[in-house]
Amino acid sequence: MFKTILVPTDGSDISQQAVAAAIDYARCCGAAIVALSVAEPYPVVPVVDGALVIDPGLDSRELQAQARERVDRIAAAAAAAGVPCTTLVALSFHPHEEIIAAAAQHHCDVIFMASHGRRGLGRLLAGSETQKVLAYAQAPVLVFRPPLAERI
Repeated sequence: MFKTILVPTDGSDISQQAVAAAIDYARCCGAAIVALSVAEPYPVVPVVDGALVIDPGLDSRELQAQARERVDRIAAAAAAAGVPCTTLVALSFHPHEEIIAAAAQHHCDVIFMASHGRRGLGRLLAGSETQKVLAYAQAPVLVFRPPLAERI
């Protein structure tokens, strides 16, 4: 059974659903959680599906503070469920690299993360951090997908 679960989050709705599922899973199998949020140094935001622009109104300190808030919320939810939780915040243009490094550094048995289910141009332009983690991580990866109704 898994004893240490890495749970990366970007704060999106689907990511929050994955966090809740990961906490339930950890509680059931007696595992601890390592919560990770990666802030990008110069954030891009989607304007429409597949189109991205840099948001000049955000600086890296603010983004790191937002990432800290995300992992602190995970820690609070984990504590309420009786699940031990360690929190991490990273600043990187390549979240998948931070996810993989955190899993190795914290001896995580599994990575439990969301898939946004992007397709077509959106996936081509924004990429898939989950796909990159699946391709390069040494640890197993559990992928939480949104319910079918949310993917259509």
